[in-house]
Amino acid sequence: MAVNLTELSLPQLEGLKGQLEQEIEFLTTSIGQLKIAQTKYVEAKDSLGVLGKDNAGKELLVPLTSSMYVPGTLSDVEHVLVDVGTGYYVEKNVEETKEFFKRKIDFLTKQIEKIQPALQEKHAMKQAVIEVMNMKIQQLHSQQASQAGTAKA
Repeated sequence: MAVNLTELSLPQLEGLKGQLEQEIEFLTTSIGQLKIAQTKYVEAKDSLGVLGKDNAGKELLVPLTSSMYVPGTLSDVEHVLVDVGTGYYVEKNVEETKEFFKRKIDFLTKQIEKIQPALQEKHAMKQAVIEVMNMKIQQLHSQQASQAGTAKA
């Protein structure tokens, strides 16, 4: 249902502007979270490059937490355990894992591309509301000035 913004009062416009700001914040946060997830998958996919026959048996540091590592040896360079969600891990070979990460990255990219137009539309709507609000405020000021001018005369 389309609403003519010029027919709304200033308090209604203010409420609409607040609602649009909330929606913009939600969409922006959603895009940010999707981009974080996408970055993690890209980094994981890039990390698979280390797994090669020439690196078998090499020593490396294994993260126990984000700031604590223990020494380890790379014994199997053909298989990895992949977190597929909700605490489930699946053993896959490197090529299957690359394809899995590629599908995840593509899915997240499509989701971001779906949200972007909605975010732009909300920004445009907010800008239109602000313009109408400014116009109404100017009309009020000019009415008050003309009333003040006739009251002095």
